[in-house]
Amino acid sequence: MVSVSPRIAVLLNQVTATPDLEVALLKVLSEYIDLKVAQFDRQISTFEAKWGMTFAEFSDRFENDQLDQDSYSYDVEKDFWDWEKAETLKKHYLELRL
Repeated sequence: MVSVSPRIAVLLNQVTATPDLEVALLKVLSEYIDLKVAQFDRQISTFEAKWGMTFAEFSDRFENDQLDQDSYSYDVEKDFWDWEKAETLKKHYLELRL
C-alpha cells in the first residue's frame, strides 16, 4: 500500500503515464537508480581515461606508492577518494535495482 499526497499522486501519474501509484513510484525509483548508475559510470570512465587503468589497478599502485606521481599529493589522493566513492556508490545503486 502506497500513501502519498494528492499532488504527488497526480504528478506521478502524469510523469509515468500510469494510473497505478505503486507502479508509477517503482518506475520513477527505477529510472532514478539507472540515472545514478549512469552518472557514476561517466565518473569512473573519466578516471579510467585519465589514469589509463581500472580502479583496482590504481588502488593497488596507490597503496604501494607505484604511481608515476607522488601517491600522497593532494591531486592523487583526491582522485583516489573520488574514484573510490564513485565505485562504491555505483555498486550500492546496482544492488538497489528493482
